[in-house]
Amino acid sequence: MKKFFNYLGETWRQNRLKLVVTFLVILFLFVYLLPHILIFVEPGEGAVKWRRFSGGTQIDRVYGEGSHLIWPWDKMYLYNLRTQEVRDSVDVLTHNGLTIRLDLSVRFYPNRSIVGLLHKNVGPDYPNIIVLPEIENVVRTVVGQYRAEEIYTAQNAIIERIVTESYREIEERFVNLDDVLIRRILLPEKIQNAIQRKVEQQQLVQEFDFRLQSSMKEAQRKRIEAEGISNYNKIIEQSVTDKILKYKGIEATLELAKSENAKVVVIGSGKDGLPLILGNQ
Repeated sequence: MKKFFNYLGETWRQNRLKLVVTFLVILFLFVYLLPHILIFVEPGEGAVKWRRFSGGTQIDRVYGEGSHLIWPWDKMYLYNLRTQEVRDSVDVLTHNGLTIRLDLSVRFYPNRSIVGLLHKNVGPDYPNIIVLPEIENVVRTVVGQYRAEEIYTAQNAIIERIVTESYREIEERFVNLDDVLIRRILLPEKIQNAIQRKVEQQQLVQEFDFRLQSSMKEAQRKRIEAEGISNYNKIIEQSVTDKILKYKGIEATLELAKSENAKVVVIGSGKDGLPLILGNQ
C-alpha cells in the first residue's frame, strides 16, 4: 500500500501540469454540456425532442414537467401549454369605406397532444405566424360587413362571429382559441360625434316615453276612481226610496218619544208628514 501511494505521488509530481489541464478540460466540458444533456421542464410546459441522427422531430411524444436526459447533439424545445394572451391593433376598412382601429386581446393555447406537429410545421413563433395573422384576417372580413356607426351597437354579434370563424381557421393549425376581446374601438371623430348625438337622442326619447306612460297610467287610475264613485252614487240613489225614508223617520221618532225629557212636537206638512220632536234629550 505504501508503494502504491509513493507511485501516485511520483506520478503527480511528474505529470502535474497534464493532470491539471485534463481535469480542467473535463470540468469545462461537463459545465458546457450539462444544459444540453439535462433539460428541466417547468410546470405548465411541454417539451418536444429533436433527434439529430434518428428521425428529427419526435411528434409522437410530448415530454412533461420534470428533468430529462438527452444526448448532447439532440435538442429539446419548450412550449408554454397554458392559456396565453397577446394584444394586437388592427386597422379595418368598414362597409362604408371608413378606416377604424380595433385593439384586440386574443387568448389561446397549443393543443398538447399535437405540439410535436406544431413544432415541426410551424415552430415556437407560432403566435406571430398563425394566431395573429388568422385573427387579423377574420376581423377584417367580419368588420368589413358593417358600417362604422354599427360597430358599437353590434359589438357582441361581431365578437361572436370573430370567435366562431377564427376558431374554425386556427383549430386546423394545431392551436386552440379561447377567446377574442375587443378592448377599444377607435372611430373617426365625425362618426364618434354622430354616435354620441344618436345616443343622447335615444335617451331623450326613452325619458319622454317614460313620462308619457306615467301620465297615461295616472289618467287611467283617475278615470277608474271616478267611475267607481259614480257607480257608487247611482247604487245609493237607486236604493234610497220614499218608503225607506219614511220607515227610518218613524224609527227616529219612536226613539225620541221614549226619552223622559221635555219635548216639542212639530207636525210635518203633507200627506205623509212625520212629527218632529224637539227638546232636551
